Amino acid sequence: MSSQNPIWALISTFGLMSLFAVGGAAAAVPEMHRIAVDVHHWMTEKQFADAYAIAQLSPGPNVLIVTLIGYAVAGIPGALAATLAMCLPTALLAYCVARLLNRPSQSHWPALIQAALVPLSIGLMAASALILAQAIDRSIAALLLTATIAMIASVSRVNPLWLLLAGGLLGFAGIV
Repeated sequence: MSSQNPIWALISTFGLMSLFAVGGAAAAVPEMHRIAVDVHHWMTEKQFADAYAIAQLSPGPNVLIVTLIGYAVAGIPGALAATLAMCLPTALLAYCVARLLNRPSQSHWPALIQAALVPLSIGLMAASALILAQAIDRSIAALLLTATIAMIASVSRVNPLWLLLAGGLLGFAGIV
């Protein structure tokens, strides 16, 4: 970990990241992983994967991963600092942009910008999936489970929480 105060490190890291997290916190998972595991060594690969799984199982927004990283770094103050740093800058930016876009005009650029951000968001989410799969799929069984669940999720209407629960139970049972 750097010699910088951990609270300020969380605020500066997640405050800046929030402004580039197009598509929300879920799209920023690869960068969160890089920062938390590789750069600052706040967490191990397994701790990050566990925090991500907890964030996905919990009700509410995907930003809970940020809260768990902050908690791992500096307890409750770290959790609060990381969460506010990830949410506040983008909330303020979204408010300002929404006011700008809601002005009556005949311009087509707002729709073009929104359409351009869709493939970017999809790519960032795919990168998140790849980073997490690389972090936790250390066996053929785990890799097959990940591929099977991804396939089921993409072609069925099964709630992803049931699939995540099934994977968790298989891991708990020692099968994966």
